Amino acid sequence: MPRQDHISLRWGRSITVIEGNVRRAQFVAPFGPGAMQVLSDGTSVITAGLDHWFTPVSDTPIDVESFRIHEWRLEKYLGVSALLLPPDYRRRSTHRRDQTNTGLSVPVLRFPAWSFCPKCRALTKQPLHTFERQRCSSCASTARPKGPSLSQVPFVCMCENGHLQDFPWLQWVHSSVSPHCPQSKLELRSSGGGTLASQRVTCRGCNKSRPLEGITSTCQGKDGDEESTTLTQELEHGTEYSCRGAAPWVGLEETGKPCGAPLRATLRGASNVYYALVKSSIFIPSTQTGGVDPEIVAMLQKGPIASALATLYALLGEESDFSARQLRGASKSNKKLLDEFSDLRIEQALSAVKSNGSKEDLKPSTNTADEAPFREEEYSTIRSVIESPDLVVREANGKHESDVSVLISRIRLVEKLRETRALWGFNRIFAESDKGTVDRAQLLRRTNLPPEDSWLPAYTVMGEGIYLEFDSEKLTHWESGERVSQRLRPVSEKFSTIAAKRRLNDRDVTPRFTLIHTLSHLLINRLTYECGYSSASLRERLYVSPGESGMAGLLIYTAAGDSEGTLGGLVRMGQPGRFESVLRGAIAAARWCSSDPVCIDSRGQGPDSCNLAACHSCGLLPETACESFNRFLDRGLVIGTLSHPDLGFFSHFN
Repeated sequence: MPRQDHISLRWGRSITVIEGNVRRAQFVAPFGPGAMQVLSDGTSVITAGLDHWFTPVSDTPIDVESFRIHEWRLEKYLGVSALLLPPDYRRRSTHRRDQTNTGLSVPVLRFPAWSFCPKCRALTKQPLHTFERQRCSSCASTARPKGPSLSQVPFVCMCENGHLQDFPWLQWVHSSVSPHCPQSKLELRSSGGGTLASQRVTCRGCNKSRPLEGITSTCQGKDGDEESTTLTQELEHGTEYSCRGAAPWVGLEETGKPCGAPLRATLRGASNVYYALVKSSIFIPSTQTGGVDPEIVAMLQKGPIASALATLYALLGEESDFSARQLRGASKSNKKLLDEFSDLRIEQALSAVKSNGSKEDLKPSTNTADEAPFREEEYSTIRSVIESPDLVVREANGKHESDVSVLISRIRLVEKLRETRALWGFNRIFAESDKGTVDRAQLLRRTNLPPEDSWLPAYTVMGEGIYLEFDSEKLTHWESGERVSQRLRPVSEKFSTIAAKRRLNDRDVTPRFTLIHTLSHLLINRLTYECGYSSASLRERLYVSPGESGMAGLLIYTAAGDSEGTLGGLVRMGQPGRFESVLRGAIAAARWCSSDPVCIDSRGQGPDSCNLAACHSCGLLPETACESFNRFLDRGLVIGTLSHPDLGFFSHFN
């Protein structure tokens, strides 16, 4: 499988390959549909919508099934019938006739459309599908007949509903939502300062001029209740200039369906222009395939046999039943892969895969904030011993020390796991949003597909991990303490205020979640010293729900797209004699932070002030490793505080 793909500008039948390679996984995050990037030749482009990802560029047929990722739980949760790998670029061979999927590439469009001449500073606009670098004809000379190359403007506009458009240069300089200048000729000049006030746009047709000061600022709306922007409120006095609903990545360059949200200008390279929304899932075997040979099931779900199966479905229909003999015939030269299996075993696997892949109930979740229901199946599987092609969970060899097992009742060694990460939408301005899965998924394409034909881009990674589960009786007794519940009240109140302001999904910040989350961070920081993995290559996965019978587990695992994370070093740290030293080291390191006593006595720090005793010196991780943006952390609930040393769950652990 190629690790890199050529990015090409493609619109209609025109193709121009420009320099730039992007790893396949990066088309899921951070360069999915609607995301901008700068290519090696300096061109700023935006990734086109999913409508054009598998468009044939020649007579070569496309076998979409070869890009298929089989993850039944994630498909059902997101309400789609398939998860597909982004297409990789494959050159056509002159020696083979039965080639498929050659010449495919992920199309991009040139954005922003406005450019300026670095010499005369003239502003001009080109179409989204302009393929070649544009040059300034006004500055052409005998020595330089083509003129200097134009540079794309550094500003774009966006709204919190996910729309994106060019900065309204004409409207801004004329201070009018509908300008009527007959000879508009714009220039963008700088007085040399380092602020937006030094950037000025001028119209030579009517000699109007206006600085860009305040275009990225927020302000109060007319009613004073909701937040608005300076661009929306002050572009034209007395008239609001709100979002026009533009979506250039799907071809809606000027306007789509106006959404009325405040429009905010920003630098095109700002981090808040695009937040990929990625849903991940640890693969677990379906209960509907119980008793069926897992090796046959794996062959029916990926590889050449899966392609043959898709061909039969295309010919005979999705609801058809067919025999092992028909599958062997459709497999052609690959039928030898099925020779060691009897017809009965193959037909049992066919029946199981078909029932598992049923297109019924493809209804996306409307609440993406509540992970507990989705993770209960993973929790019930991973806490037990299991061996399958994509998930191997074993018990440790021997028993862990009693002082560890009395607090952590279950430790499992996950020797093999497969994680699937799917892009289901994106946000702008804020990393989180209260919009549902359906609303954000609609941003990825121009034409919505019926559930039975819908798909989302995804990729898989393999890894290993350690699963830990807290003793439910001791945990329930600990979290029922009055001081424990009162400690998190400031954090819960702060987050509720932020959630209301940003229209986020509110959540209950519980002592159970904070304890397990904080211990996960402490263990990851310790494991980087013990097993050699970097903190960025480790990830956490929390299994938490309220009640004595609720979930109280965590999975620390590696799931990287490269060779790191598959050498068994993390699994060995879960064995008796090794895990005890890791846990003791993590707890000992948590007892004193280099920022103490400021850190341990904090009443709010970190992102959105949603942490108590946790800072960069003790409890924070790279954001790729944390599920909650480094929020809801507190060492005090783990090891106690200076005023209440018995408060922590591990206060008496040595």
